[in-house]
Amino acid sequence: MLTPTPDSALVIIDVQNDFCPGGSLPVADGDKVVPVINAYAEAFAKAGCLVVADRDWHPSDTSHFATNGGAWPVHCVQDTPGAAYHPDLKLPAGAVHIRKGMRNDEDAYSGFEGRDGDGTLLASILEQHGVKTIYVGGLATDYCVRATVLDGLKAGFQVKLIQDGCRAVNIQPTDGEAAIREMAEAGAALV
Repeated sequence: MLTPTPDSALVIIDVQNDFCPGGSLPVADGDKVVPVINAYAEAFAKAGCLVVADRDWHPSDTSHFATNGGAWPVHCVQDTPGAAYHPDLKLPAGAVHIRKGMRNDEDAYSGFEGRDGDGTLLASILEQHGVKTIYVGGLATDYCVRATVLDGLKAGFQVKLIQDGCRAVNIQPTDGEAAIREMAEAGAALV
């Protein structure tokens, strides 16, 4: 396990009930990321580094859902059990919680579209904490993790993808592999 540097942060993407087995939009083996993410969260907390947990937080009536012409079944609706973090996810005290996809006209795949309770965007939160490097893991490799990694690179952060802490939707069987390749080619380090 790594020892995080003071200018690094862990960014956890969408480890929510609806994306895990039994949820409304399950990622195969999505729950298998939880022990990996927990180990990273513990290491970052022990080192006094920032831990950020992002999650989808959709209104019940949104263009993101297939019922309104979007791409996805209803998932992670605000204040429902499906939108809750996976019950085994252990977030340290002091973790920053951000939410995305809160408006009925937005998809919001990237954690960089997420805001904390005060409305502060992820990039600003990271900058306020002096973060230069982010470690990213969660669900799903080929959608929200990919979007977060690419946006992190565009925002000037060094980005490290926690490969064993991610799982892919894989609408096409190689989507996850293609997303990892794309992230690496864009400059992300694979850990």
